[in-house]
Amino acid sequence: MTQQCEVAWFSALCDDDYEFLGVPDPMLQSSWEHCRNIVLTAEKGGFDNILLPSGYQLGVDTTVFAAAIATMVTRMKLLMAVRIGEDWPPQLARRIATLDRILGPNAAGTGGRLNVNIISSDIPGETMEGGPRYQRTVEAMKILKTMLNGEHVSFKGDFYNLDLDPPRMTTISGKCPPFYFGGLSPVAREVAAEAADVYLMWPDTMDKVKEVVTDMKARAAAKGRTLKFGYRAHVIVRETEEEARLYARRLLSKLDAQTGDAIRNKSLDAANFGVQRQAELRSTADDEGYVEDNLWTGIGRARSGCGAAIVGDPDQVLAKLRAYQEVGMEAFILSGYPHAAECDLFARHVLPKLEHGPLEL
Repeated sequence: MTQQCEVAWFSALCDDDYEFLGVPDPMLQSSWEHCRNIVLTAEKGGFDNILLPSGYQLGVDTTVFAAAIATMVTRMKLLMAVRIGEDWPPQLARRIATLDRILGPNAAGTGGRLNVNIISSDIPGETMEGGPRYQRTVEAMKILKTMLNGEHVSFKGDFYNLDLDPPRMTTISGKCPPFYFGGLSPVAREVAAEAADVYLMWPDTMDKVKEVVTDMKARAAAKGRTLKFGYRAHVIVRETEEEARLYARRLLSKLDAQTGDAIRNKSLDAANFGVQRQAELRSTADDEGYVEDNLWTGIGRARSGCGAAIVGDPDQVLAKLRAYQEVGMEAFILSGYPHAAECDLFARHVLPKLEHGPLEL
């Protein structure tokens, strides 16, 4: 039997939804109504989890959206992105616990349905060097884990000096929700090894994925820990490979290079290590943008961050996902353009063929 994996979709809270990449569409702009519809499409389609991304400059506020949508989903988990530079850990702990309660228990009644995607962000309006910024992030993660595990926190670090009891509000399980965290730089990898539960990767060639998994397992083991692995990618699935490739070309058909550059550079994270790796992938792709079988880098021409898509017919997409499972991936966070429409296509054509369920942590 094929190993079970968690399959999540993505709600475009950060103005990242298009019919044609790089062409703003008022109907697809981030709003409560539009992003709610993506989440409910994923819930109806049978996905296990959904990422609610966060960006200071773009779209709608993630925590407020999460609280509202938590009252509308009855089965699916929420993976709420949190930008550490924008929060104070004790207040964030209370907010996470409150949201976990609003969202409600899992099917087994053994815990909640909230996961947290930790982002090592700056404070809006300020820029901090990577080393100190990641140090602040790992300190915050340790404080959050202590408080959400119901323990008194006595912490003296470079950025936080705290001595206080946890908030009265606890998560359903009484434990800290799982932390999903990504980053390719050496310092980011060390943070993940020390404090994350799920290490997230952006698209890459299969050999590179294997290499990163091997490295991260060793880093975590050196700290007496283990990690689970997640893979964030776009997807284009159609009845035939030819249709899927045609749709990929259509997505880019109205994009000019200047617009693509402007979109990529708008992100606060546009210069980080992982984004640079996505640019390297594009530079080594063939004339159509494919860097290996069924992995298309064209999306990265108009997007900072996760910049490649799995493209093909249902069997090809399924085979690609299973190949990632073989090298250690246990969770997938997928998306496509437009997000609600591609969510429905994946739910009908691929998801029923996957052994999937919530990641056990």
